[in-house]
Amino acid sequence: MIFTSSVMKMNIINAVSYLSFEKFDNIPYIKHGFSTRMGGVSTGEFRSMNMSFGRGDSDENVTENYKRLCEAMGIGYKTLVASAQDHHTFVRRVSPEQHGIGIYRPKDMQSVDGLITNDPKTALVTYFADCTPLLFVDTKNKAVGAAHAGWRGTVGKIGARVVERMGEEFSTDPSDLLVTVGPAIGKCCYEVDDPVVEQFAALELNSSKMIFPKGGGKYMLDLLEANRQILMSAGVPEENITLSDVCTQCNSDLIWSHRATGGRRGGMCAILSIM
Repeated sequence: MIFTSSVMKMNIINAVSYLSFEKFDNIPYIKHGFSTRMGGVSTGEFRSMNMSFGRGDSDENVTENYKRLCEAMGIGYKTLVASAQDHHTFVRRVSPEQHGIGIYRPKDMQSVDGLITNDPKTALVTYFADCTPLLFVDTKNKAVGAAHAGWRGTVGKIGARVVERMGEEFSTDPSDLLVTVGPAIGKCCYEVDDPVVEQFAALELNSSKMIFPKGGGKYMLDLLEANRQILMSAGVPEENITLSDVCTQCNSDLIWSHRATGGRRGGMCAILSIM
């Protein structure tokens, strides 16, 4: 397996591998990363680094995977707080009171696709297997956010919603935000049909840069570009947004992809923390 990217790098520590954006690696008070399929203890169709509870893997395996990933990343396992994703746009502020929720404590909410915090040592966890990860860093106020943007969440403009909530909670100015988008299924692999495209075409975005007709009612859709435009419409400067160039389906030997596996899969996670 050969990993190539112009904006991300692979980190391997004690046989655990995770991906990171070089732009965020250069911020001294930020820890972040995206799990891969390598370095865990899960077996069978979940082999080996599965980060998703509730898909049939044992909770013990997933817990051990989190502990291994946290150790490799230098993040405290006890500080994790997970989302409760259902492809909507609710954004929750979290703090030490929520430590462990969705990981070693039960979920206490049923619809949370975005998390924000300004608390050092509170680590945000979101899940993916083709959908688009969005990570936010307010470089002035030292606040962070993470969001899960599937096609429904993207149509709902969850990226703009995170920007808005960070403004409400932390007085974040969008011009102070650095945002990374991906890794996710790329326009090379993400084929959709008319009902999905109609919802994207209705957005006030440049459709020609994100919707590519194939004929027969089929289209290739660029979720990353759609999210980039949504973030810019929310006031984030274009130069502050970094798009991943790692497609999950093209790299399904490295990263979990729902489409590549036909749904028989584990999941990857993104973790973001202020240190």
